Amino acid sequence: MSASERRQSVRTGVVWTAVRELLDAPGAFHEQQARIVDIGGGTGGFAVPLAELGHHVRVIDPSPDALAALDRRARESGVAGRVTGQQGDLGDLPGLVEAGSVDLVLCHGVLEVVDDPAAALAAIAGVLRPGGHLSLLVAQRHAAVVARAMAGHFQAARDLLDAGTPSGHAGRGGHRFTREELEPLLSAAGLGTSSVQAVRVFADLVPGSLLDLEPGATAALVALEQAVATRPEYFPLATQLHVVARA
Repeated sequence: MSASERRQSVRTGVVWTAVRELLDAPGAFHEQQARIVDIGGGTGGFAVPLAELGHHVRVIDPSPDALAALDRRARESGVAGRVTGQQGDLGDLPGLVEAGSVDLVLCHGVLEVVDDPAAALAAIAGVLRPGGHLSLLVAQRHAAVVARAMAGHFQAARDLLDAGTPSGHAGRGGHRFTREELEPLLSAAGLGTSSVQAVRVFADLVPGSLLDLEPGATAALVALEQAVATRPEYFPLATQLHVVARA
């Protein structure tokens, strides 16, 4: 495993495990192959592995370069027939995807940059079939405040600390969320929260050189991240929050 792959496994391990468990659950979707939409899925970090499991994935992303890389990656992995790339963004979703047709929507690192998170979640709910799921990954506010302060950006930390609820326009750097803010937003969109997980509690604090040089360090850190992912006391320390919600 390369250095970049090691770091990626630490950052995404908790999310990937939750998505796999969701898809493997009995009755998770009507057919053997799930219909998945990955909003902002870029070059296919999640889409291609999901297609390798037999699912059909449509990636919606605003970058033509990312979609070209997605196409190459899908062809090289032998899943080009199960991965579709389409240019667009979250605001285009209702016009690109048939209402009530999707088993699972991935929205990872996208809600932070939309103007109206509530409207965006409503649009996602509109394309999900009854009983369909949303995998939502967002930046978590408390950890962002700490990170800015540790970097010496004290005013930026104070501005983020004093930020209001994430219902208006995304300011510089976008929205940052807390669990207490996410659940009402999801509920207002008609989505029920199934689970919340802390993501990257330790990953951003551990020097990359340690993972590169210490045998077994990556696996041990992934296991530690998994161990604290569902413990509420660690949510404020997490760089990101992963929420699974159901339509």
